[in-house]
Amino acid sequence: MLQGAYRLFHQAIVDVIDAKRVFTDPLSTLAYGTDASCYRLVPKIVIQTHTEAEVQAVLAQAAALKLPVTFRAAGTSLSGQAVSDSILVVANHGWKDLQVLDEGRAIRLQPGVIGAAANAALLPFGRKIGPDPATINSAMIGGIVSNNSSGMCCGTAQNTYQTIKSLRLVLADGTVLDTGDAASVAAFRQSHAGLLTGLAALAARIRADGELEARIRRKYKMKNTTGYSLNALVDFADPLDMLLHLIVGSEGTLAFVSEATYHTVEELPNKASALVLYPTIKDACDAIQLLAQHKDVVSSAELLDRASLRSVENKAGVPAELKTLGDEAAAILIETRARDAVALAAQIDAICAYIAAIPNLSGIRFTDVAEEYTRLWNIRKGMFPSVGAMRAAETTVIIEDVVFPIEHLAEGTLKLQALFRQYHYDEAIIFGHALEGNLHFVFTPNFSGDAEIKRYEAFIEDVCKLVAVEYEGAVKAEHGTGRNMAPFVEMEWGAAAYRIMQELKALFDPDGILNPDVIITHDKLLHIRNLKPIPTANTLIDKCIECGFCEVMCPSRAITLTPRQRIVANREMAALEQSGKDPSRLDALRESYQFAGDETCTTCGLCESACPVGINTGALTSQLRQQNLSDTGRALANTLASHYGTATAGARLGLRALQTVQSVAGNAATGVLMRSLRRVVGRRIPYWTPYFPRAASKLRLDGGKPGERKVVYLPSCLTRTFAPAKAQPDQRPLNEVVASVLGKAGYQILYPQQMDGLCCGTPFKSKGAVDAAASKLSELEVALLQASDNGRWPVIVDNGVCTASMLEGLQDKRLHVYDVTRFVHEVAAEYLAFTPQSESVALHVVCSMRKTGQPAMLNALAKRCASKVVEPQGITCCGFAGDKGFSHPELNSSALTGLKAQVKDCGSGFSNSVTCEIGLSANSGIPYQSLMYLVDKACRSR
Repeated sequence: MLQGAYRLFHQAIVDVIDAKRVFTDPLSTLAYGTDASCYRLVPKIVIQTHTEAEVQAVLAQAAALKLPVTFRAAGTSLSGQAVSDSILVVANHGWKDLQVLDEGRAIRLQPGVIGAAANAALLPFGRKIGPDPATINSAMIGGIVSNNSSGMCCGTAQNTYQTIKSLRLVLADGTVLDTGDAASVAAFRQSHAGLLTGLAALAARIRADGELEARIRRKYKMKNTTGYSLNALVDFADPLDMLLHLIVGSEGTLAFVSEATYHTVEELPNKASALVLYPTIKDACDAIQLLAQHKDVVSSAELLDRASLRSVENKAGVPAELKTLGDEAAAILIETRARDAVALAAQIDAICAYIAAIPNLSGIRFTDVAEEYTRLWNIRKGMFPSVGAMRAAETTVIIEDVVFPIEHLAEGTLKLQALFRQYHYDEAIIFGHALEGNLHFVFTPNFSGDAEIKRYEAFIEDVCKLVAVEYEGAVKAEHGTGRNMAPFVEMEWGAAAYRIMQELKALFDPDGILNPDVIITHDKLLHIRNLKPIPTANTLIDKCIECGFCEVMCPSRAITLTPRQRIVANREMAALEQSGKDPSRLDALRESYQFAGDETCTTCGLCESACPVGINTGALTSQLRQQNLSDTGRALANTLASHYGTATAGARLGLRALQTVQSVAGNAATGVLMRSLRRVVGRRIPYWTPYFPRAASKLRLDGGKPGERKVVYLPSCLTRTFAPAKAQPDQRPLNEVVASVLGKAGYQILYPQQMDGLCCGTPFKSKGAVDAAASKLSELEVALLQASDNGRWPVIVDNGVCTASMLEGLQDKRLHVYDVTRFVHEVAAEYLAFTPQSESVALHVVCSMRKTGQPAMLNALAKRCASKVVEPQGITCCGFAGDKGFSHPELNSSALTGLKAQVKDCGSGFSNSVTCEIGLSANSGIPYQSLMYLVDKACRSR
């Protein structure tokens, strides 16, 4: 229950912002109280904003009541700058606008745009944004700007500070400033003359202090995100330019960034990489010093210490020679990029010559083969998750981020390793963007007791003294200051510079309401307060490091919980249950979790594909559904499994009744009727759209002409139950379309016996009825063995979800199961001639086939059949999840946000799961059907 000023704030804000986007319940506030850092603060109020006006309203009310406000986008930040115990303003799902400008030479982005999505939009122009953080597939522009993110290749030349063109901001007083708009700038110069004058005065103070000015210039030759961007005060003469560049890296403490326009950089298409092994880390650092003098040809050089190499040496695809290295060994992973192959070859020769005199263990062997250099970079990318996956229970994964001046890289690295030994962080590894002197180190402290926290405190203190004082480096190179290094900003910069930073904060935010304690703090122990607990909860999720990489893949991410948030909730519930404390809070979390955590989880498992430690949160949901299934539910599932043919016949009967209503009343009246019934009866009444399927008639099983080539075809239970809706362009049942294609390829089709009762078990498994699912799968296996002459003939299935389930679950290795799309593309295509249709089509890869690496195959098949194939960006699982699109249509709609705009120029869409196609059609503005309809239209017999 909110008290005092927070209650008043909430009452005021729900009058301006939809109450459905303002959260105060225990589950939502807990879920948003976690970012990728080692801190947890539970906000009192979470607000999902969609517009500048909403942000202005929040700031106005917060200022009036003196309540702190923190801004958050993806929450992948590592230093605690995106958590709050007050008001948390989330700017992600409602902030996705993107506009490519000037033939790709610039791009305008809202804060919720993912970095990789910006690059995807720029790819046709041969351009990209400058920052290339390792989190680019998850991190959003709001955080990339606010943290001045860099990465493996961008260095200091192409980070946000150097490539920003303009920003649109909401200041603490609610003023909107667009630095790219002349009228907005002119008005701001009048209304905020005091702020601009104050910036000019601070810049003049720095120029009057020659030692300080020189120090600022020297420190920003390195990567540096400790404190505010003081270089803005020495790089520019106009206070407006100073303001623009001060916002970069200010971590939401000076203003809210509502839009960023970047100058883009060229994406060089030719690449080559080499992994060079050295006998000692000093040898590797000596080579890096030479490479750092030639950044015109060296795009990246990653230093890897022996411990980091050891963490991945047993993984598949890793060179065997890593296991033979001595304890002092190290490596450099070098990349060079060029516009063409000739220039690339010349650069490789030059790099080899630069470091030829440094003794190495492996030779210097570059590869420009994409598969090979990708394997090398996967070694580097696998180090952080390897430590995370191998860590002890209840430990936290921390990745720190320091810079040594390049000339001191070797000695600094050796002293850092000595600190690991001194404090017994024996699992610690070092790797990093060594061209810039930037090192990351990963270690796994346990914050469960005071002694461990004291050890961590002393270790961090000594690291900061080593880096910032002894070598005048930076304690934060690219991860931002956050709460983590706020107590050490003055240590790094000195009293004079720190005082200027304090005055900057006061100029922009005189009431101190924007993200207090981040960057500037009076609390010298802030970095060891509110440390995040990592209790054991379930072996399926205990290795989670709460990084948030999974969230971009999750279909429920915009309406309820993400995989990370489901894990956070389960950890909290497990801890409360184990402790016996606060049973009312535990009950409240469980009650809310039923809908937010269970009902709206599609169990698609795509989160696993983005998770650095390979966690499938869908498996957790499936396990919980199995455990929570009642005896009555289990008995009902077994009964349905035993009478499956009767159940599907009943479904067809219901569909025919609905067809009758539709044919008499029309679409509009049918929609009104079904919505009215849902309001009365609830989710048991399916959500109806004009793409709702009709009842399938008795299948006409065309076996084709007898021949040498035979195939067993299992029409899925959906094909046997559903026929295309009247709104679909091709009214033929899917099985007839598949038979047509196979007939053109000269195949005789065999069908399993007693097909009406066959099922792969997926509908039962998704509800937790694993016994019924196993029974159906076993029954199916027997039928397929009989139909295929004990595996002599291949088996094809017309639904991608069913195919994946069968490939995973069938035990008899004699069976060769294909999705029909894969069979046509890889086998039957030999006997077919394709004529691409002159049309633009949309393609959706269902989640089960995406997980099994089929997108490229489906895209290639579609391109055989159509002149242009569009795969929309950011659309992962469609959210229909078997039948959830009928019961929870909001999940389907949310998962497909942004689809309609991306397919507006397409005449039709294709996929390979009929229920997915229902939801895709309803939410896209174009009809979706099985890809086999397009194949049939485009192919003929050879």
